[in-house]
Amino acid sequence: MKQNKYIRFLLFLVVNFLALAIGVVLMEDGPKTEWYLSLNKAPWTPAGWVFGASWSTIMLLFAFYMTKLSFKFPFLDKKLTLLFSVQWILNVGWNYFFFNQHLTVIGLVVITLLWLLIGYFTFKNLRELKGITLFILPYLIWMTIATSLNAYIVFYN
Repeated sequence: MKQNKYIRFLLFLVVNFLALAIGVVLMEDGPKTEWYLSLNKAPWTPAGWVFGASWSTIMLLFAFYMTKLSFKFPFLDKKLTLLFSVQWILNVGWNYFFFNQHLTVIGLVVITLLWLLIGYFTFKNLRELKGITLFILPYLIWMTIATSLNAYIVFYN
């Protein structure tokens, strides 16, 4: 059983960091482009390095959270697999729409859907996972900040 726990954690960790890697490829040089640099950004926009540090920490904690959650359901539960997959696609897709295509409104829709889905994960499983929910809270908090940053760009540019 312990070995299975480590395998699941490693699987979630690899898939989570794969999402980050693909997102970086899809955004190309997004944050360094003239387009992004010329945008009117929110005063609370963090320094560039914060994004990498935050996402690395979030994906590590989310892998732990998903590992624990996965043991509450039958292995490869259809609903859990679908929700995790949708989360993955939204996370990766936002980079493409926002940075690559400069479609900030579609980016806002995508990031809002992602925020709602992470909120669902957080509160739907709070009773079963109790303290383990602390491992998904940074994701929800970061999505709240990121959604506000995207919304600011939509409304003020």
